[in-house]
Amino acid sequence: MNAAQQTLLSKIGEHMMHAMYFDLSRYLIAAGVLTAILWAGGRWLEVRRIQNRRAKRQDYTREFFSSIRTVFFFGVTTISTLVMREYGLVNFTIQEFSILTLAWQTAVMVIAHDAYFYWMHRGLHHRKLFKATHLHHHKSRTPTPWAAYSFSTWEAITEAAFVPLFLLATSLLGITYVGFAIFLFLWHMIIRNVIGHAGIEIYPRGWVDNRVTQWWNTTTHHDLHHSSGNYNFGLYFTWWDRWMGTEHPRYRQEFRKVTSRQGETVTGEAAVN
Repeated sequence: MNAAQQTLLSKIGEHMMHAMYFDLSRYLIAAGVLTAILWAGGRWLEVRRIQNRRAKRQDYTREFFSSIRTVFFFGVTTISTLVMREYGLVNFTIQEFSILTLAWQTAVMVIAHDAYFYWMHRGLHHRKLFKATHLHHHKSRTPTPWAAYSFSTWEAITEAAFVPLFLLATSLLGITYVGFAIFLFLWHMIIRNVIGHAGIEIYPRGWVDNRVTQWWNTTTHHDLHHSSGNYNFGLYFTWWDRWMGTEHPRYRQEFRKVTSRQGETVTGEAAVN
C-alpha cells in the first residue's frame, strides 16, 4: 500500500469516527433527555401512559445495542455522501447563507423525508420483506425512547440511505444544500423519532382536534403502529396516512382518552393492547 492510499484510508477512518460520534451523540442525547423528562414527570406523566404493558430490561438492552449498529450504518452513508461530494455528484456548502434559505431547505428536507419514510416503511411491512427487515423493530411492542434506532441491518441501511439519495437528487436539480440545514434536519429527525417512541403521550389535550396541529404526529399515533401493526406508517405528519387510508380508525379517540386522564393511574386494560 503506497502513501497516497494510506492517507486516503486514514482520512476515511477519521471521517467515519466523526460521523459515528455525531450520530451516537444525537441518539444518546435525545433518548437520554426524553427518558429523564419522563422520569422527572412522575405521576403527572404516568397517567398519560398509552399502554398498560411495560418494556422490560431485555427490551432496553436490545434497543440500545441494535441502535449502535444503526449508528454504524449512518456513519457509512455519511462517508458515501462525502465521497459523492468529492466526485462532484453531490453539492452542499458550509459557506454563508440566509435565514430564509436555511428555513426552506430544512422544511423541504423534512417533508421529503416524511414521504420517503412513509412509503419505505409501508414497503417493509410487505409479507415478503417484513421478517427480514422490519420485524426486529417491532419486537419493541411497547416502545421506549431507546427504540428510535432499533433496526435490523437491512432497515438501518434503508433508513440511512435517505440523506445521500436526497442530496444526489437536489444536486442533479442544481440545488446546493446548506450544511446547517442538513444538521437541523438530522436533529429534528432524532428528536421526533424518540418522541414517537416515548410510550407516554406528551402532546397537549386537543392537539388532534386543532386544524393546524392535527397534521403533526403524536406519540399515540406511532404507538398505535407498534401495538396494531398495519396502521400509521407516517413519521412526522399524518397526511400520508389520511390520504392513503392507513390511519388507525381509533387514533383520535385513543389520543383523547389518554390526554383526558387526570390524576388516576393506568389500571386494568390499557388504552391500546
